[in-house]
Amino acid sequence: MAQGNLSTETIGHPSFDLDFKSQLKMMGNAFWTSRVRGRLIALMAALLTIILVTAYGQVKLNEWNAPFYNALERRDLNAFLHQLEVFAVIAGSLLLLNVFQTWLNQMTALNMREGLAKDMVDQWFKPGRAARLSGFGAIAINPDQRLHDDVRNLAESSTALAIGLVNATILLVSFIGVLWSLSAGFAVQISGKMVEIPGYMVWAALIYAGSASLLSNLVGYRLVPLNAERYSKEAELRFSLMRASENLTAITLARGEKNERHRIGEDINAVLGVIRGLAMALTHLTWVSSGYGWLAIVAPILIAAPVYFSGNLTFGGLMMAVGAFNQVNVALRWYIDNFGPIAAWKATLQRVSVFRNALIQMDSVERHGNAIEIEKTSDGPVLLTSVEICPEAGGQDMSRIFRLREAPVEIHVGDRLMVNGDQGVNRRLFFAALAGLWPWGRGTITMPPREETLFIAQHGYLPAAPLREILCYPRSPQKFKEQDFLDAMQKCGLGHIIPRMDDNIRWDKKFDSDEQACVRVANALLLKPRWLFIDDLLEGLETETVDTLSAVLAGMTDSAIVYIGRSETILQVLSPRVLHLDLIKA
Repeated sequence: MAQGNLSTETIGHPSFDLDFKSQLKMMGNAFWTSRVRGRLIALMAALLTIILVTAYGQVKLNEWNAPFYNALERRDLNAFLHQLEVFAVIAGSLLLLNVFQTWLNQMTALNMREGLAKDMVDQWFKPGRAARLSGFGAIAINPDQRLHDDVRNLAESSTALAIGLVNATILLVSFIGVLWSLSAGFAVQISGKMVEIPGYMVWAALIYAGSASLLSNLVGYRLVPLNAERYSKEAELRFSLMRASENLTAITLARGEKNERHRIGEDINAVLGVIRGLAMALTHLTWVSSGYGWLAIVAPILIAAPVYFSGNLTFGGLMMAVGAFNQVNVALRWYIDNFGPIAAWKATLQRVSVFRNALIQMDSVERHGNAIEIEKTSDGPVLLTSVEICPEAGGQDMSRIFRLREAPVEIHVGDRLMVNGDQGVNRRLFFAALAGLWPWGRGTITMPPREETLFIAQHGYLPAAPLREILCYPRSPQKFKEQDFLDAMQKCGLGHIIPRMDDNIRWDKKFDSDEQACVRVANALLLKPRWLFIDDLLEGLETETVDTLSAVLAGMTDSAIVYIGRSETILQVLSPRVLHLDLIKA
């Protein structure tokens, strides 16, 4: 069964940090190695094709402006009606392309989220990673936020921004040539002379969009850190609400509603404070984005007006130039209009990529300070050589440690041991060190293969599954005979619940502490580990339950049993060799 929270103090680790380029590389590798890579490549190729065809259609639509508005200027009804027919064909084609592109956009976002979400969960649940990560500070806070909301935001925003960037680039390449050719012969009269400016409207569009981009960067520079802080504060609020929801009975019995209301209120205020900062930053940015947006209605006409009024440009040519200017401006303004979403995307990218990097580095990260070395053996025994446990995360302060008085220790199959300790010794950290979840200290622990060991925490985990699956967790029920389940339940005092063995309910809420302890020992009976490590499981249980479970453990003669804790019944029934954890102060 799974263990509960073991760390009481956390630290950070500098090697988890990534610069922007490394963040992109990290997440690019995640997608490239995911199972949806083939689908994503096909969807992206289809999207690129649709975007290219759409850009060609928009160029043809812009060219349509000249004959249409010239027909209006000449009051030529036949030409006007013909151009309406041409418009219907072009606009209808563009409509179909837009609908198909929207569907491709959604499918790309869906597959991107599938690939990223499954990759992150796979990395998180590599053996031992998530539990070891909990000792590394803020990076391990609220992993559910990073695995759900941040992954969803990253997948959806990456798709939208990537498609928008490609679309804007293709539009820019397509229309900047059109705008250059249209304005190649533009000339304005300066001091009685006609001065020709090649690509006159192209330069005007670049200056117009460039000034808007510069102002947006100056005004909106705070959006990236503010968005990152918002995601962090939102995660803390979500965790506070979830924790309060899980402990409503205890809170009510302790009459702690006022305290929890105050605590959650502080988390809400922290979120609201960040949102206020974001609101002001976005408000300031709106001065730039909206101001330039409204100005774009008349800017191209104002820019081309001198040439038009000089008689060097027809009305249709003016409208065609205005249309091309607007397309170039839209393409150039893509970054401006998306400064806020890009800031949010970069903040999400940082949170997800750094978290994924931390998970990967859990297998090889260099420890700060002293660390217990874990060695593997193919068939045992368990060896404890000069093991010292540091109660402080990080292992840098070894002035107050605890260690086994009887070290070195060998544990063979069939052995019975009980581990006690001085007052002030955290025996649970010794249990965690054996499981490889608490590395802080010194010495060497030699352990057999994971499949031959089982760790039972005092407060274990009952998954959301039928009781049959819980009893043999993490193995499949198909690997056991029906009689195996019945025997285990009867021996552990769960005979009354046998008819409900296939019910899928919240068993962690249904069972009291005694019944949960019985389920965990029944799990051990089914899995038959060669080495069984138990963390004070019988503490606080009813005498009848303690007697029942002690008798079951005594019957597991093919397993080594290491009981960490104090239990008179275990001493009497198992007659274990007793080891002592001594507190050592430098």
